[in-house]
Amino acid sequence: MTTDMSNVIPSDREFELFQQLIEKKLGIFLPLQKKALLSNRLWKRLIACDIKGFEEYYRYIQSPQGTGELSLALELITTNETYFFREQKHFDYLRDEMLPKLKPGSNFRVWSAAASTGEEPYSIAMLLSERCTNPWELLCSDVNRKVIEQAKVGIYPEMRIKNIPPEYLRRFCRKGIGPREGHIRVNAELRQSVQFFTLNLHEEFPDLGQFDLVFLRNVLIYFENDNKTKILERIAATLKPNGILFVGHSESLHGISSRFVPVKPAIYRLGAQ
Repeated sequence: MTTDMSNVIPSDREFELFQQLIEKKLGIFLPLQKKALLSNRLWKRLIACDIKGFEEYYRYIQSPQGTGELSLALELITTNETYFFREQKHFDYLRDEMLPKLKPGSNFRVWSAAASTGEEPYSIAMLLSERCTNPWELLCSDVNRKVIEQAKVGIYPEMRIKNIPPEYLRRFCRKGIGPREGHIRVNAELRQSVQFFTLNLHEEFPDLGQFDLVFLRNVLIYFENDNKTKILERIAATLKPNGILFVGHSESLHGISSRFVPVKPAIYRLGAQ
């Protein structure tokens, strides 16, 4: 008989072990208030591995035999819920302030640097397909391999699509039938316009070229200030002169980076070095 571990919470000491591991591997700092989240994300894995407690599970994922399980645990911990056209003012700024000022014929490059399950990238792609008359390129990354694979498929429950404008919904999405009833799928043309890949913001970036706009929303809150500064330095190196950075509306770069000049709430421009 399977033991119900859904109410099992790691001790403070056990949580600190995972806290240190996650910060070492991903640069993400989980405060003590996230102890319940850690338990909710991992208790089923303890059962699957026939492990009785969090300390034993920690030792297992640190062992050579637990390498695959470690990757799975990190993916579970970093999965975030999102939805289409989240924080609409960013999309308004892109549509009304950036796109009309593009030099005719220039290539407009955008990077969604914390793409999660793809709602943000596909929202960007819909807007660019509809409004951008220039050639454009959209790169999308996340540290979590599993959510990137999910994003490539492009299937979402209808509860997440309420913010998609009706004309975009008609043009870019297909309604599910049969087993997929209650879901939509982003159409093939839009899916093919987006490049997805895995990337750890805590590590040096590969050569991605330079971007006009980077979305880095609702991810800096998971890092300590030193790591935030390092990430922002790497982001700055990927932006064209006067390039734009979007962060989450609960985030601020004040006291963290001097490379960026505030334009509007949660919108920054790369300043002169």
